[in-house]
Parts: sequence; C-alpha cells; structure tokens
Amino acid sequence: MHTVTLENTDEGITRAVEMLRSGALVAFPTETVYGLGADAGNDLAVAGIFEAKGRPQFNPLIVHVADQDAARKFVEFNADAAKLAQAFWPGPLTLVLPTRPDANVSPLCSAGLPTAAIRVPAHPTAHKLLSAFGGGIAAPSANPSGKVSPTTAQHVLDGLQDRIAAVLDDGACEVGVESTIIGFDDGRAVLLRPGGLPIEDISACLGYQPLPPQSVEITAPGQLTSHYAPDCQMRLNAETPDADEAYLAFGPTAPFPATLNLSPTADLREAAANLFAYLREIDAVAKSAGLKKIAVARVPETGLGRAINDRLRRAAAPRPA
Repeated sequence: MHTVTLENTDEGITRAVEMLRSGALVAFPTETVYGLGADAGNDLAVAGIFEAKGRPQFNPLIVHVADQDAARKFVEFNADAAKLAQAFWPGPLTLVLPTRPDANVSPLCSAGLPTAAIRVPAHPTAHKLLSAFGGGIAAPSANPSGKVSPTTAQHVLDGLQDRIAAVLDDGACEVGVESTIIGFDDGRAVLLRPGGLPIEDISACLGYQPLPPQSVEITAPGQLTSHYAPDCQMRLNAETPDADEAYLAFGPTAPFPATLNLSPTADLREAAANLFAYLREIDAVAKSAGLKKIAVARVPETGLGRAINDRLRRAAAPRPA
C-alpha cells in the first residue's frame, strides 16, 4: 500500500471521506495530535487501526464527531458531562460515557466495554472532515504503538508510511499533547488521563475537583483478569469441540454443530473485527443448543493474534467468587 498525502482542500477532504467510507485508514490533524482515522462503525476498518499501529491490545479508541448533536447519537450524557461538553467542546476534552444501544460504533472501539470515549475536536480541518463524513471516526494517535505521538503529517509518514491509505496534511498541531479524558462514577467526574485541557479549568466548571482514578473502581482494559466473559465456561486452544461444547472456530475446519468461525480463511484482521460480537453470539448459540461450555480454536500468537488471545484468556479466566 502506498500512503498518499492529501491537501487541506475541498478535493482533499472529499477524497479522505471516500477513503474512510471504503474502510481505509486516513490520518488527519486535530488540535492535539494527528489521529489515525477509521469509520467507527466498520469493524474491519477499526481492526485495521490496531494492525497498522502494531497496538498490542484492543485498548479503547476515541470516537471523534463533528458536534454535540452527533455525540448524543453515540453516548448518553449525565448532567456534569453536559456541562463539560457545553464549556469545552470543541476542544481537547474526551468524555467516557455509556454507549447508546442504537449507536453505530464497533465494539472494538470500546474494547467490548459498555462505554465509549467521545470527543469533538476544535481543529477546523478535523471539523470539515467529520462534518463531510457525517458519522464517527475512531482515531488514536497516528503513530506505531509505543512511539512518540505525531504533530505533523511528516511524523505520521515517518511511522506509518505504506501501512495506511492517506494522511490529510494541515501543518503542525497547536496543542501537541493528547486530550484530557474524563470518565464518571455515579455521575461524578473522574480524571482518567491528564491532557490538553487543564484539570483546573474542569474543576472550575464543575465546582469540584474530579476524582483520581485510583479512588474509584474503573472498569477498563487491563485492570480485570476476568473480562469480556460469556456466561458459558470457555476452553482455549481446542482442536475440536467435545460433545457438550459449542465451538468458536478459526480457519478452515470440519463442520461441527453449534459452531461460529472468527475467520474461515484464518485472517487475523477479520477475526479481530468479529471477536467481541462473536463472544456474545457463541454464548447465545451454546445456550440455544442446551450447552454450558465453549471450546475455542487455537489462534496464532502473532500480529493481531496477540490481542485476540489476550482477550480470549481474560474471557476464559476464573470468575470472581
């Protein structure tokens, strides 16, 4: 794949939108850093973000939208979230809120959690792109995982050349650090990540200082050993299912009853895109067949397979008493 550079023109915006709608990855500027964008409702496209970045786990991704009205199609606001959105959007603030049941968002964006991270960026080019796209764009920083976040189009190309379809170039980012992330516990704000919006400004808006994350129970990837778990007991790295098991397969396989296949062609990107939805579905398949166990085929521990296996191990871990 050859990465093209698009100019900040009407033609460049139109081309970027066409690429995103086709499932391609397009980096674009925000006031914080350049984001690596994909259609937030397209499972395969979102899986491509993790693949391009070499992201080791399916960590939640921020969904970028054009305005508050668009944000309310994705998440449910509480009173303090509405105050913050009114005061600081557009801007370098991300809110983590319950996902609406009808939201057009891939479960990979939230790593299978019931919340979504949402932001309205202030950068004029980002706003033009989001308005023209008309939906949510999932976009972590446009750099290989673990590397320095990019604040110019050249930084993006230095790290992701030939891994993504395009970068929309509009010079250097103004803020240069990622957004501040605020979550909520019983409606009270919690600082999940400091960033481009000072916590003092948030405190002044709310009339109280947001809680630190260690003072409340936060459900986030990496914190719980048992997570993403179906009701049925899971057995990993199974060559074939036993008679009392449903089967979550991967790759070409003989037909078995009560089977779902993450990717019949052994495509790890397809398997990643299907993972969270299929964990829910295989649970339902097992129950409808009168089964209480699920066997899961071996998935290679390479590329996106590492992230898939991480989530499968968490799903199969012993449950808290």
